Amino acid sequence: MATPRTMRAVQYDKYGGGAEGLKHVEVPVPSPKKGEVLLKMEAASINPIDWKIQKGMLRPFLPGKFPFTPVGDLAGEVVELGSGSRPVACAVQSGGGLAEYAVAPASLTVARPPEVSAVEGACLPAAGGSALQLLKLAGVSFDGTSGATGPKNALVTAASGGVGHYAVQLAKLAGLHVTATCGARNVDFVRGLGADEVLDYGTPEGAALRSPSSRRYDAVANCAAGVPWPALKAVLADDGGTVADVTPGVGAALTSILQKVTFAKKRLAPLMLAPRREEMEWLVGLARQGKLRTTVDSRYPLSRAQEAWAKSMEGHATGKIVVEMGGAE
Repeated sequence: MATPRTMRAVQYDKYGGGAEGLKHVEVPVPSPKKGEVLLKMEAASINPIDWKIQKGMLRPFLPGKFPFTPVGDLAGEVVELGSGSRPVACAVQSGGGLAEYAVAPASLTVARPPEVSAVEGACLPAAGGSALQLLKLAGVSFDGTSGATGPKNALVTAASGGVGHYAVQLAKLAGLHVTATCGARNVDFVRGLGADEVLDYGTPEGAALRSPSSRRYDAVANCAAGVPWPALKAVLADDGGTVADVTPGVGAALTSILQKVTFAKKRLAPLMLAPRREEMEWLVGLARQGKLRTTVDSRYPLSRAQEAWAKSMEGHATGKIVVEMGGAE
């Protein structure tokens, strides 16, 4: 079937505006450049970075120009090459996911096996990749040596969210004892992910991040915004540990630099996500084997993309928020 000349898309034409700033438009189907592939979109997942870019967090670098089609975690069928494969692609910098067609760098496109749905494929790149890189940044190894030489006790904050729910599962796969924090309504859900201990952050113990078994942590995957460094430092093991932070601010970067020059045992390590094809292939492989589960909070058709955007901006989603291009209206 020939690719049409135009497509439906959702764009914004200036910074700010939230969900109301998104507009439904009819635009030309993009043409892939050298090193890119054209995807007929099946699903896209929204991450907080998407609406933070809209707010101007990465200006003047992103968006490169207006109007801008947001969302960079995509799943679809490669149509330009006629291969019929259904890859997942991570095109965080270029966006383009809220549309019927999108271009993605071939270097960040991995085959999606039949056992992994388009929705699962669209959810993995940024959230799964962030969880994996957070744990690696905190010193966790996935080659079977973590228990012998690396961290043994991990804390995952905001464990019911998109990144957090993957981090709990990956930490358990690495053989760690996992303490996790979440809201009261998600305690059973997080325990079902494999967490050994679950803290309700609304309780004094949860707010203080204290392990019920009085463990100190040597690895922390901090997926929650606004947790101050002193609170995290207080629960690290006396002989040292690393807090890998998925939402670092300027203060976190300065703290990290100071700790490096003073050779501090307790370290804060800001994450700068760098999508890697080999990591995406590994995550997809885990999903194919049933070892890494994706929880979807809610699904929306492209015509209701504004609702999905607003849902993400509200926070407190359990797992991921997905827009399906062929979803029921």
